[in-house]
Amino acid sequence: MYARRRHVYFALMGICIALFVLAWAVVRLWSTPAAVGMCVVAMVIPPVAAMIANRRGPEDRWWDDPSGDPKSDEWWDELDGKKKPR
Repeated sequence: MYARRRHVYFALMGICIALFVLAWAVVRLWSTPAAVGMCVVAMVIPPVAAMIANRRGPEDRWWDDPSGDPKSDEWWDELDGKKKPR
């Protein structure tokens, strides 16, 4: 899952750079408002790409990863209802 999110992130960032470069290298010669519109779209892409890259899937474990301390992990498992109390 991480590799797919990373590929989508880099694809979105590549599109962002391409939009920005094309807007001011090519499109501005014909239409400045279109070039500005392309830059506005390019401006919105990086935050969306960051959200996509940092989101967690249902199979991703991060909040309940074992800490390495068996006593603490046992206590949290009991608290979360994963194990029955002794």
